Amino acid sequence: MPEELNPFKIAQEQLDEAAEVMNLDKQAHAILREPMQTVIMNIPVKMRNGATKVFTGFRVIHNNARGPGKGGLRFHPQESLDTVKALASWMTWKCSLGNIPFGGAKGGVICDPKTFNPQELENLSRAYMRAVCRFIGPDVDVPAPDVYTTPQIMAWMMDEYSKLVGHTEFGTITGKPLETWGSAGRFDSTAMGGMYVLREAAAHMKMKLKGAKIAIQGFGNAGAYAFELAEKLGAEVVAISDSHGGVYSKKGLDLEKLKQAKDKTGSVVTYKGAEKVSNEELLELDVDVLIPAALESQITKANADKIKAKMVLELANGPVTPDADKILFERKIPDYPDFLVNSGGVIVSYFEWAQNRQGYYWGTEEVYERLDAIMTKSFKDLIDVQQKYGAAGKKITPRTAAYIIAVSRVAASMKARGWY
Repeated sequence: MPEELNPFKIAQEQLDEAAEVMNLDKQAHAILREPMQTVIMNIPVKMRNGATKVFTGFRVIHNNARGPGKGGLRFHPQESLDTVKALASWMTWKCSLGNIPFGGAKGGVICDPKTFNPQELENLSRAYMRAVCRFIGPDVDVPAPDVYTTPQIMAWMMDEYSKLVGHTEFGTITGKPLETWGSAGRFDSTAMGGMYVLREAAAHMKMKLKGAKIAIQGFGNAGAYAFELAEKLGAEVVAISDSHGGVYSKKGLDLEKLKQAKDKTGSVVTYKGAEKVSNEELLELDVDVLIPAALESQITKANADKIKAKMVLELANGPVTPDADKILFERKIPDYPDFLVNSGGVIVSYFEWAQNRQGYYWGTEEVYERLDAIMTKSFKDLIDVQQKYGAAGKKITPRTAAYIIAVSRVAASMKARGWY
């Protein structure tokens, strides 16, 4: 039977597995398997030729028992409702694992922003906000940037929301430019949080990071910052890729030359002095740490037995399928889950929201210190749960341990509120 790669089915399967291990109340389980609210929008946008084009948009709140919905907004030609639902549910667990006062949400628009000029992009951004404004707000649901959306897009959306409600409301959107009271430390926060997990995981595994070989799939914001930060930890990035393919060199790669190649030609594959590899080949390289930082379902049961890395660090959302997760676990390759590893973005988004609400702002170092404390505690909580179940004769994956923590907190909040 072919492996199920529908992202929402995968998210449900991951929840089901944790629910069985932790003996989750069936009523709580039923609530958590489906989103609480799904909004589908037709969004008319005036294009450069004067014609109006209609785009389909989504906003999903998976659960808000622990606070307002929180999650990014994606502009992507292959966006789908099932992807948005999956990402919203993962946001619930991400916020819960980090123990921040949000529930999970996500949004998307089916479009190709690479074909838009700046005015069309602004028109779409403001039109999306007009369509969704009844369903968001600083106490309801707080969007943020994601795939192919930017701080500038967030600023336009915040401005449009402010016009609609009649007053400036910075706290309804995070990931904004600093000029509109975004947070210091926000733009590399996803990668920064991931590197704090890498540091803790390496210490737990007794792996020396100095000289460790790392392969990164993805050269977007998270992947590029992860490259820079990994080098600061003493590790060496030997392979990296984008949507066109990748490059590999045992001697290590030069970040500035990679950026130049990407800026000049649109891809890292034109980088000089390295071997060209496909995205699939990159995953199977003999390295110490593999960091998937691109798209969903990259490691599946078809290639999980070929992974040679000693550790997998999921900087992307949903890069490892449930079947692959089990294979890696059986092969004793720790796979640290996305909603731990890439939670730095939403944690600093929480910091931005909190700063907007109180009108008092922190410096970059204070943001990093607070982020480090939360990421380190989340990792240690995961290890404690994994060891607790192991001592009881139930060996569980890092992902299941993280789910047990996150689901327990959400279920406890729902019960205290009288939802079941």
